Amino acid sequence: MNILLALKRPFIWLRRFRYRCGYGVHSPFAFEFITDVIYEKTPYYGYKEIAAEVKKQKWQQPKGWNDTPRRVNRLLFRLVNRRQPDTLVDVGTPSAASVYLQAAKVGVDYTFAADLTELFLETGVPVDFLYLHHYCNPTLVEEIFRVCVSRTTPQSLFVIEGIRYSQPMKELWRRLQEDERTGITFDLYDLGIIFFDRSKIKQHYIVNF
Repeated sequence: MNILLALKRPFIWLRRFRYRCGYGVHSPFAFEFITDVIYEKTPYYGYKEIAAEVKKQKWQQPKGWNDTPRRVNRLLFRLVNRRQPDTLVDVGTPSAASVYLQAAKVGVDYTFAADLTELFLETGVPVDFLYLHHYCNPTLVEEIFRVCVSRTTPQSLFVIEGIRYSQPMKELWRRLQEDERTGITFDLYDLGIIFFDRSKIKQHYIVNF
Protein backbone atom coordinates (compact mmCIF):
# COMPACT_ATOMS: atom_id res chain seq x y z
CA MET A 1 0.00 0.00 0.00
CA ASN A 2 2.74 2.50 0.93
CA ILE A 3 4.58 2.44 -2.44
CA LEU A 4 1.38 2.67 -4.48
CA LEU A 5 0.02 5.40 -2.25
CA ALA A 6 3.26 7.38 -2.51
CA LEU A 7 2.94 7.32 -6.30
CA LYS A 8 -0.70 8.35 -6.19
CA ARG A 9 -0.34 10.97 -3.45
CA PRO A 10 0.20 14.07 -5.66
CA PHE A 11 -2.86 13.20 -7.77
CA ILE A 12 -4.96 12.52 -4.68
CA TRP A 13 -3.95 15.88 -3.21
CA LEU A 14 -4.83 17.74 -6.42
CA ARG A 15 -8.17 15.97 -6.74
CA ARG A 16 -9.07 16.92 -3.17
CA PHE A 17 -7.61 20.41 -3.29
CA ARG A 18 -10.98 22.13 -2.89
CA TYR A 19 -11.57 20.25 0.37
CA ARG A 20 -8.64 21.83 2.21
CA CYS A 21 -8.71 23.97 5.36
CA GLY A 22 -12.46 23.70 5.89
CA TYR A 23 -13.39 25.69 2.77
CA GLY A 24 -17.10 25.44 2.07
CA VAL A 25 -17.91 23.87 5.46
CA HIS A 26 -20.78 25.70 7.18
CA SER A 27 -21.15 23.62 10.34
CA PRO A 28 -19.32 25.37 13.23
CA PHE A 29 -18.51 21.98 14.78
CA ALA A 30 -17.07 20.53 11.56
CA PHE A 31 -15.16 23.71 10.68
CA GLU A 32 -13.59 23.90 14.15
CA PHE A 33 -12.66 20.22 14.05
CA ILE A 34 -11.04 20.53 10.61
CA THR A 35 -9.11 23.72 11.33
CA ASP A 36 -8.22 23.20 15.01
CA VAL A 37 -7.60 19.45 15.09
CA ILE A 38 -6.97 17.98 11.63
CA TYR A 39 -4.94 20.97 10.38
CA GLU A 40 -3.57 22.02 13.76
CA LYS A 41 0.18 22.69 13.48
CA THR A 42 1.21 23.36 17.08
CA PRO A 43 4.48 21.58 17.94
CA TYR A 44 3.11 19.75 20.97
CA TYR A 45 5.32 19.48 24.03
CA GLY A 46 5.75 15.72 23.70
CA TYR A 47 6.53 15.20 20.01
CA LYS A 48 10.31 14.94 20.42
CA GLU A 49 10.03 12.66 23.44
CA ILE A 50 7.46 10.48 21.68
CA ALA A 51 9.67 10.16 18.59
CA ALA A 52 12.55 9.04 20.80
CA GLU A 53 10.33 6.47 22.51
CA VAL A 54 9.12 5.17 19.14
CA LYS A 55 12.71 4.68 18.00
CA LYS A 56 13.50 2.83 21.21
CA GLN A 57 10.46 0.56 20.99
CA LYS A 58 11.01 -0.16 17.31
CA TRP A 59 14.30 -1.89 18.11
CA GLN A 60 12.70 -3.84 20.94
CA GLN A 61 9.74 -5.09 18.94
CA PRO A 62 9.68 -8.38 17.03
CA LYS A 63 9.18 -8.42 13.26
CA GLY A 64 5.94 -6.85 12.13
CA TRP A 65 6.31 -3.38 13.68
CA ASN A 66 4.51 -0.93 11.42
CA ASP A 67 6.03 2.50 10.76
CA THR A 68 2.85 4.54 10.63
CA PRO A 69 3.31 7.88 8.80
CA ARG A 70 4.23 10.70 11.14
CA ARG A 71 1.30 12.89 10.05
CA VAL A 72 -1.10 10.05 10.94
CA ASN A 73 0.61 9.48 14.29
CA ARG A 74 0.44 13.14 15.15
CA LEU A 75 -3.21 13.38 14.12
CA LEU A 76 -4.01 10.42 16.38
CA PHE A 77 -2.20 12.22 19.19
CA ARG A 78 -4.26 15.38 18.60
CA LEU A 79 -7.52 13.44 18.46
CA VAL A 80 -6.87 11.70 21.78
CA ASN A 81 -5.58 14.93 23.29
CA ARG A 82 -8.78 16.70 22.26
CA ARG A 83 -11.27 13.97 23.22
CA GLN A 84 -9.52 12.84 26.43
CA PRO A 85 -11.06 9.33 26.39
CA ASP A 86 -11.07 7.10 29.46
CA THR A 87 -10.84 3.93 27.35
CA LEU A 88 -8.84 3.49 24.15
CA VAL A 89 -8.92 0.41 21.92
CA ASP A 90 -6.20 -0.15 19.29
CA VAL A 91 -6.79 -3.01 16.84
CA GLY A 92 -4.33 -3.95 14.10
CA THR A 93 -0.61 -4.46 13.62
CA PRO A 94 1.74 -3.26 16.41
CA SER A 95 2.89 0.18 15.33
CA ALA A 96 4.37 3.50 16.30
CA ALA A 97 0.82 4.81 16.58
CA SER A 98 0.39 3.01 19.91
CA VAL A 99 3.04 5.25 21.48
CA TYR A 100 1.34 8.43 20.24
CA LEU A 101 -2.10 7.23 21.33
CA GLN A 102 -1.01 6.51 24.89
CA ALA A 103 1.15 9.62 25.19
CA ALA A 104 -1.80 11.90 24.46
CA LYS A 105 -3.50 11.00 27.75
CA VAL A 106 -1.47 9.68 30.63
CA GLY A 107 -3.24 6.86 32.43
CA VAL A 108 -5.75 6.07 29.68
CA ASP A 109 -7.17 2.54 29.84
CA TYR A 110 -5.42 1.23 26.71
CA THR A 111 -6.25 -2.10 25.06
CA PHE A 112 -4.34 -3.52 22.09
CA ALA A 113 -5.56 -6.45 20.00
CA ALA A 114 -4.12 -7.94 16.82
CA ASP A 115 -7.48 -9.49 15.93
CA LEU A 116 -10.89 -10.33 17.35
CA THR A 117 -9.59 -13.27 19.43
CA GLU A 118 -7.40 -10.86 21.43
CA LEU A 119 -10.06 -8.22 21.98
CA PHE A 120 -11.03 -8.52 25.62
CA LEU A 121 -13.28 -5.71 26.84
CA GLU A 122 -14.45 -5.39 30.40
CA THR A 123 -18.21 -5.83 30.77
CA GLY A 124 -20.11 -2.56 30.82
CA VAL A 125 -17.12 -0.36 29.97
CA PRO A 126 -17.70 1.92 26.94
CA VAL A 127 -15.29 2.29 24.03
CA ASP A 128 -14.48 5.99 24.05
CA PHE A 129 -11.84 5.84 21.31
CA LEU A 130 -11.16 3.15 18.70
CA TYR A 131 -8.24 3.09 16.30
CA LEU A 132 -8.93 0.29 13.82
CA HIS A 133 -6.15 -0.37 11.29
CA HIS A 134 -6.62 -3.82 9.81
CA TYR A 135 -7.62 -2.67 6.32
CA CYS A 136 -6.19 -5.79 4.61
CA ASN A 137 -9.05 -7.71 6.22
CA PRO A 138 -12.33 -5.78 5.70
CA THR A 139 -14.37 -8.61 7.25
CA LEU A 140 -12.39 -8.31 10.47
CA VAL A 141 -12.73 -4.53 10.44
CA GLU A 142 -16.50 -4.89 10.22
CA GLU A 143 -16.55 -7.48 13.01
CA ILE A 144 -14.49 -5.26 15.31
CA PHE A 145 -16.75 -2.33 14.51
CA ARG A 146 -19.81 -4.44 15.34
CA VAL A 147 -18.37 -5.37 18.73
CA CYS A 148 -17.25 -1.86 19.63
CA VAL A 149 -20.19 0.15 18.28
CA SER A 150 -22.47 -1.47 20.86
CA ARG A 151 -20.31 0.19 23.54
CA THR A 152 -20.30 3.75 22.21
CA THR A 153 -21.48 6.91 23.93
CA PRO A 154 -22.20 10.32 22.35
CA GLN A 155 -18.57 11.21 23.16
CA SER A 156 -17.05 8.19 21.39
CA LEU A 157 -14.81 8.57 18.36
CA PHE A 158 -13.65 5.85 15.93
CA VAL A 159 -10.72 6.16 13.52
CA ILE A 160 -10.71 3.66 10.66
CA GLU A 161 -7.52 3.40 8.59
CA GLY A 162 -7.43 2.38 4.92
CA ILE A 163 -10.99 3.33 4.00
CA ARG A 164 -9.94 3.55 0.33
CA TYR A 165 -7.36 0.77 0.37
CA SER A 166 -9.55 -1.60 -1.68
CA GLN A 167 -13.04 -1.83 -3.13
CA PRO A 168 -14.30 -3.91 -0.16
CA MET A 169 -12.96 -1.24 2.23
CA LYS A 170 -14.62 1.52 0.20
CA GLU A 171 -17.92 -0.35 0.38
CA LEU A 172 -17.49 -0.96 4.10
CA TRP A 173 -16.79 2.72 4.72
CA ARG A 174 -19.99 3.61 2.89
CA ARG A 175 -21.96 1.18 5.06
CA LEU A 176 -20.44 2.62 8.21
CA GLN A 177 -21.40 6.13 7.11
CA GLU A 178 -24.95 4.99 6.47
CA ASP A 179 -25.25 3.02 9.72
CA GLU A 180 -28.02 4.51 11.85
CA ARG A 181 -25.77 4.34 14.93
CA THR A 182 -23.08 6.63 13.49
CA GLY A 183 -23.14 10.41 13.31
CA ILE A 184 -20.89 12.92 11.55
CA THR A 185 -18.01 11.40 9.55
CA PHE A 186 -14.83 12.76 8.01
CA ASP A 187 -13.15 11.16 4.97
CA LEU A 188 -9.41 11.95 5.01
CA TYR A 189 -8.70 9.37 2.29
CA ASP A 190 -6.17 7.46 4.41
CA LEU A 191 -8.43 7.60 7.45
CA GLY A 192 -12.12 7.74 8.22
CA ILE A 193 -13.25 9.46 11.43
CA ILE A 194 -16.63 8.67 12.95
CA PHE A 195 -18.45 10.60 15.67
CA PHE A 196 -21.43 9.22 17.56
CA ASP A 197 -23.13 12.36 18.86
CA ARG A 198 -26.55 11.97 17.26
CA SER A 199 -27.71 15.35 18.57
CA LYS A 200 -25.81 16.90 15.66
CA ILE A 201 -27.13 16.68 12.10
CA LYS A 202 -25.51 13.71 10.35
CA GLN A 203 -23.23 14.86 7.55
CA HIS A 204 -20.23 13.42 5.70
CA TYR A 205 -17.21 15.62 5.04
CA ILE A 206 -14.25 15.14 2.71
CA VAL A 207 -10.96 16.63 3.93
CA ASN A 208 -7.73 17.01 1.94
CA PHE A 209 -5.38 15.61 4.59
